[in-house]
Amino acid sequence: MLNPQQLAAVEHCDSPLLVLAGAGSGKTSVITEKIAWLIARRRLAPSKIAAITFTNKAAREMRERVGKLINAEAAQAVTVCTFHALGLKFLQTEHARAGLRRGFSVLDADDSGNLVKDLAPKGAKPDVLFGIRNLLGRAKNGGLTPQEALAAARSPRELEAATIYEMYQQRLAAFNAVDFDDLIRLPLRILEADGECRDAWRERLRYLLVDEYQDTNDAQYRLLKVLAGERGAITCVGDDDQSIYAWRGANPENIGQLGRDWPNLRVIKLEQNYRCGRRILRAANRLIGNNPHLHEKKLWSELPEGAPIRVLECKEAEHEAERVAAIATTLAEKHKARWHDIAILYRGNFQARPLEKALRLAQIPYHLTGALSFLDRAEVKDLLCYLRLLTNPSDDAAFLRVVNCPKREIGATTLEKLGQLAQSKHCSLLEATRSDAVLRQLSPRPAAALAAFAELLDELRSASLHESAADLVERVLKRTGYAAQLAASTPDAGVRERKLGNLAELTAWFRAMQKGASTGDLAAQLALLSHADRDDPGNAVRMMTLHAAKGLEFRFVFIVGCEDGTLPHEGALDEGRLDEERRLMYVGITRAKELLTLSWSAKTRRYGEVHNNQPSRFLHELPQADLHWQGRDPEADKEVVRETAESHLAKIAAMLAGS
Repeated sequence: MLNPQQLAAVEHCDSPLLVLAGAGSGKTSVITEKIAWLIARRRLAPSKIAAITFTNKAAREMRERVGKLINAEAAQAVTVCTFHALGLKFLQTEHARAGLRRGFSVLDADDSGNLVKDLAPKGAKPDVLFGIRNLLGRAKNGGLTPQEALAAARSPRELEAATIYEMYQQRLAAFNAVDFDDLIRLPLRILEADGECRDAWRERLRYLLVDEYQDTNDAQYRLLKVLAGERGAITCVGDDDQSIYAWRGANPENIGQLGRDWPNLRVIKLEQNYRCGRRILRAANRLIGNNPHLHEKKLWSELPEGAPIRVLECKEAEHEAERVAAIATTLAEKHKARWHDIAILYRGNFQARPLEKALRLAQIPYHLTGALSFLDRAEVKDLLCYLRLLTNPSDDAAFLRVVNCPKREIGATTLEKLGQLAQSKHCSLLEATRSDAVLRQLSPRPAAALAAFAELLDELRSASLHESAADLVERVLKRTGYAAQLAASTPDAGVRERKLGNLAELTAWFRAMQKGASTGDLAAQLALLSHADRDDPGNAVRMMTLHAAKGLEFRFVFIVGCEDGTLPHEGALDEGRLDEERRLMYVGITRAKELLTLSWSAKTRRYGEVHNNQPSRFLHELPQADLHWQGRDPEADKEVVRETAESHLAKIAAMLAGS
């Protein structure tokens, strides 16, 4: 069922390939079919193929689709994972080359942030800490060592960040740990410097397929280049028009770099769109045509023309939200739309509040993508780390998170020294705290606190052999003093109640799990759940940022806040990133299958001041014949008013009938 361009992309294996896949053009089918082709026609062993993408969800979906094309055993042998998972796999194999011991820890964003906070000047404000972490991440994503970052520093801020980077890496080494950026940086450094290792991995992964290639940063591209080698056994699938992550290090220039590094690169364009009505596609093409392109492409579709694109002029954000809610109600009642067929997209999360209020008043269920997941809340993660440490005493990342939670007067210097001693004895941090020889080399007070912590964990571990997981959670909360300190250190009653409620909910979750499972089994199940698995939105209107919407599609799409200063964002305009903002708008438009509604507010309130707005310049770049600007076409406006009135009357009638 592939079209000629898709088939050509699947069958081409004799030189590096760039597949420029426009929105809705079936790029995932190309990758999965090519995996099957390589195995069936090129007789390549499944274990020699790696398909790399950017999210666990995308990797999981890709693996499922591969499994439908080839047998289950072969599908399991194919490496289908994210860049970071590939880096982790490399380091688990080559840990000695990276100076790591087996069983090293991977710090998450919170752990990494806390480490930076410990190393930064005392009293550093959150925005300063954010800036340091950002600069540190940029250095790592550029593949720089601490020494190279110091040499490249061009300002006092960069010099300070590079200095902290050096201390940060020393701490990681002492803790036998890496952070997420190291999962790319360390394999890259090893592969570029070690010819024997490089040859082994090129033989291990004979063919690479890369999804969302336009989102690669410099280090990720270099990693792909060194693995693919001179023969260039690689297929990169991406869309330069959907490159919207430059702010987190993505480099759209990597598309051009492919041709410079491999002059025999073949380029195949997928231009047939299977998602959008022709009117929506025409608007998307006209908009993105204002951006410069290395490879020109123009999407086309055999789908129907579709309804005109609505443009709503609203008084302010609350009025805009009310109109969106009214139209959503009409879609559900007149067009028999399911709530999950509808998406409301916006430039920034700050725009969600009035929309949530309007949807609640209209009794419309909604799901807010990007809100903090239950399992990512600090108090829940703290408790899970206690369980991880009880079931796996070698989990140094969990040890570092809870050893001072609640406070035990164990400072960062003590922990760094403990890490060095543990490394010299080739043992975990927790095991080191049980060694008198180790404790004698530390200051008396923190040494005593560490010994007491180890004794507490031994007590809890003994209890875990006889108690259910839920009872153990309650015991941990009581014996560690965590719940008491949380209550005492949270002055806001609402916040305190919410945090304690989250802990109670976690306890209830364990209690509801199948009887007879061990604490370790339950903790592992919980840790492996993805956001999508543990947070099914069900039949609800989807609300999310334009960034979060990439890769999704909906029958009906609203893009709100289409005014200059919001979309395009004023910060991006100041920084000269208009082209990326236009690509962001393009991504939003191409999420819509049947009906697209764009809205803007004449006035907005920012930082306590009211601003007069102009409609987004992007609205004027769209084909005006395909737009219906409400307020400029009286007859069309009457139809909209009639639909909205019918919707309100139907809702009132339903309420009266229910009463």
